[in-house]
Amino acid sequence: CLFAGGVGSGFTSSEPDSQTVTANMGGAAELDSFGPYRILTVLGEGGMGTVYLAEQTEPIRRRVALKVVKLGMDTNQVLARFNHERQALARMEHSNIARILDAGASSRGRPFFVMDYVEGACITAYCDRCRLMTAQRLELFLPVCRAVQHAHNRGIIHRDIKPSNVLVAVEDGKPIPMVIDFGIARAIDMGDAGNTFATQFGQMVGTPEYASPEQADIVTGEIGAATDVYSLGVLLYEMLVGAVPFDGPLLRKAGLAEMLRTIREKEAPSLVQRLSSLGPNTAEMAARRGTNTASLRKLLAGDLNWIAKKALEKSPQRRYASPSELAADIGRHLKGESVLASPPLRAKRIRKPRLIERALDSQSQSTIASTIVLSDLVNDTGDPSFDSLVRQSISFEL
Repeated sequence: CLFAGGVGSGFTSSEPDSQTVTANMGGAAELDSFGPYRILTVLGEGGMGTVYLAEQTEPIRRRVALKVVKLGMDTNQVLARFNHERQALARMEHSNIARILDAGASSRGRPFFVMDYVEGACITAYCDRCRLMTAQRLELFLPVCRAVQHAHNRGIIHRDIKPSNVLVAVEDGKPIPMVIDFGIARAIDMGDAGNTFATQFGQMVGTPEYASPEQADIVTGEIGAATDVYSLGVLLYEMLVGAVPFDGPLLRKAGLAEMLRTIREKEAPSLVQRLSSLGPNTAEMAARRGTNTASLRKLLAGDLNWIAKKALEKSPQRRYASPSELAADIGRHLKGESVLASPPLRAKRIRKPRLIERALDSQSQSTIASTIVLSDLVNDTGDPSFDSLVRQSISFEL
């Protein structure tokens, strides 16, 4: 399962082999030319376009990943937007970010982008193939957060973080995650107020199962750093459980309106709930993480569940403020320290406290009758599981 460059939005799979095409290069490569870049083979295809392995012939000879944007995306506007973004992209210098090297238009007027060729598996496939334990997966995820933070510090939002845009190359026996496709989604969508998300299914900017609620809000959604935090949360969720919160094919089958509503409004199931929903595959997911089902459930029910939940908050203001904050909480977990995303220990507020009285038997102090009325508990935690649990627990203790 080898990839290079990005396959664009709208094309994801938990089995990366299904994304790789190595036979026919397609009409774009056969009938078009791309300046000093000679097309070798297809690496992947997605909603935005096709990615090819290409050879640069001058001024230096090297292999690159060349992404050809689909027809109908307004060549002149796309190139103008991307040229604007390139100045910011050029400032990114990070060991876990693949560079964008060049951009131009083909002989047929189709925009293309040239990126570093990264030979490696998508991060989820690499973790499963190597059967990394949960702690090892978290260690591999940390530099991804730092890479995205580096981009944010330079004003670049990715907007399409997903496994196929995070590739793992192995150098001297050490896995190196590389984030690819930075800036391309923004270059294509810049100035469109997010409308391309819902215009055509094949032209979404952002992949539905990894898209944030604000990406699904085509009227007032504001894209910012929190958008990437959400997508990082989905990626973390998938690395931990083996599935995304909302199944991609089911999202698409529901239709555009329902898909957007689900992304905006439906809360992600807890890690343990999602693991349980995998049925017969649950044991295999645990085995891929070097453990058994019971141990994995116990691990996912603790701090990791609350970390994922905080990253996946529907409100951007309630998520981690930045990828670095998400990484810091994961670091605390790995060190056995308390994490910021720990669940509240009690209900935050009790309205209108009622009567608590003790009636003493006038004849004997040994007989005490207590009347306790408990009502109007308000659950401010955002977790519906506390609705009845807190009331029952307090009633029992009293």
